[in-house]
Amino acid sequence: MIHVSAPGWLMLVSLALLVVGGLWRARRWFAGRAGPLDWLGLFRLPRRYLVDVHRVVARDRYAAKMHMLAAGGFVGAVLLILLVHVFGLESDWLAGLLLVACVIMALGALMVAMRRWESAATRLSRGAFERLPYALFAFAFFFALASAPQAGFGHPIEWQEIGGFVLLVIGAWGCWELFAGMSVGPMRHALAGALHLAFHPRAARFADGAREAALRPLALDAPKLGSETPADFRWNQLLSFDACVQCGRCEAACPAFAAEQPLNPKKLIQDLANALGPGTDSRYAGNPHPGRAVGQARGGPALALVGSGAMIHPDTLWSCTTCRACVYECPMMIEHVDAIIDLRRFQTLELGATPGKAADALAELRAADNPSGRPLAGRLDWAADLALPVLAQKREADVLLWLGDGAFELRSQRTLRALVKLLRRAGTDFAVLGAEELDCGDLARRLGDEATFQDLAKRNITTLAQYRIARIVTADPHAFHSLKNEYPAFGGRYEVVHHTTFLATLIGERRLAIAGPLGGRVTYHDPCYLGRYNGEIESPRAILSALGVEYVEMERYGLRSSCCGGGGGAPLTDVPGKRRIPDIRMDHARATGASTVAVACPNCAVMLEGVVGQRPAVADIAELLLSAVEGHA
Repeated sequence: MIHVSAPGWLMLVSLALLVVGGLWRARRWFAGRAGPLDWLGLFRLPRRYLVDVHRVVARDRYAAKMHMLAAGGFVGAVLLILLVHVFGLESDWLAGLLLVACVIMALGALMVAMRRWESAATRLSRGAFERLPYALFAFAFFFALASAPQAGFGHPIEWQEIGGFVLLVIGAWGCWELFAGMSVGPMRHALAGALHLAFHPRAARFADGAREAALRPLALDAPKLGSETPADFRWNQLLSFDACVQCGRCEAACPAFAAEQPLNPKKLIQDLANALGPGTDSRYAGNPHPGRAVGQARGGPALALVGSGAMIHPDTLWSCTTCRACVYECPMMIEHVDAIIDLRRFQTLELGATPGKAADALAELRAADNPSGRPLAGRLDWAADLALPVLAQKREADVLLWLGDGAFELRSQRTLRALVKLLRRAGTDFAVLGAEELDCGDLARRLGDEATFQDLAKRNITTLAQYRIARIVTADPHAFHSLKNEYPAFGGRYEVVHHTTFLATLIGERRLAIAGPLGGRVTYHDPCYLGRYNGEIESPRAILSALGVEYVEMERYGLRSSCCGGGGGAPLTDVPGKRRIPDIRMDHARATGASTVAVACPNCAVMLEGVVGQRPAVADIAELLLSAVEGHA
């Protein structure tokens, strides 16, 4: 017969609390829309946690060590407590292992406390999280002392005596904070986070080398388009909001937050989680959305999420540049941008509540198939002297040069002219669509106008089906992402190459020769939709390396690059902050001492060139390469 000790009963009660709290929490998640329920995700959970999550956690070495000690010690201790104190296995070496697990956990608790004492830890939420290191230590302290006699250290504890009773109270408090906290407190991410990883809305993210960033198509015949209330999200999205550990990594990476626009991605996720209950943000103890006080938001499972008195203010929703810096930095792999786009879809398609200039651009896009409202017949006006080959006349080409809406803008036309000249120097067989090229739909989709995006995508796919092309090359990362990753959902599958990747290949094949070193100090700004969205960070640097320049990196670069502020329709929604996002990015460039900022995106060129005052020159990589090929130092 199994004899359960007092510590064993405490653990059983704690686990019962966890089950009851988990079931209560699950009822809230299943208030959402139906979604896939792949039970195999539970078997994939260990790898997703130990590999994918820790790949992100490891970017902060201190946090990685802290988490390994605290979480690893806790999990190990719980398993050993069940063996020693519940199932009553009388083994001094098992009890000894339990002591080791408790010591490891206590060291982790100390690291948690020290991290919260640091003045630099302003991104961490406070409130109930301040009790967490003490709860971890109380748990470890109690079970270490309770297990020491079985490991051969000291005498058995008399629980009915004052000392034993006090120790039991300490252990009960630690267990309550940790196990009840998994449903209603700061440990909520432990349970919800594990289930979130198992039933992740984007399971493809866990495939080796995968970059799953394409938005899912919206069923335009659905009764409601987009998400108005918490119940309009899929159940596993609601689950993901509860997985937030409030570490603030997303907050530290967010360009809108840095510019003090009214968006803090951590607070946004907490707003979405709290909308299910308690229905207010009064318990939130982290940094707020800049300029907006905590405690004024109200919500509920069936109440609108966006509004002046709702959980999310409209300015918060429209501040996002969709750069995915928050998603990339999140150790729990939460999809902030997907939630924002779902909310925008309802605002745009159901309410027509897109902010001023963005609404005007969408109206032009619907009427003229481009957001500037220009006649499509004028897409090649800038290239009258270049006699560009048009696909309607050639019928086939090795390369389709997708011009994008940069063809209507003076700044982007400089880049396109340089790119055309380079393609001709390399003897590339290319052509353009000319008046047949419609907007790719990226702007419409990011502003929530899924109907216009799908219309443009389907018509572009129909046009491309008439011709034979080997690949599409474009200088616009937004068009690159849409054509490569989002058109396949509608039957458009193409080999799409960014112009920096294609130009780097031409250099490698010796089809473009550098006449002489370009010279000067150059830094490079990674476009979000090229780097973070699609993982292309090497080709632009390979070209700069070939140019004979002194190359220097900015403060944030590569997959962790800062945003220029030009994505997601942000320049059109134009939500004010204390600073402009491109001004912040230009500060990073100035700090390098570079004379030139190289870019690889028309949006980045426009945003950074619009910064006033003393600053480095801004040039697309194609422009720099053409100068080097032509021998202009």
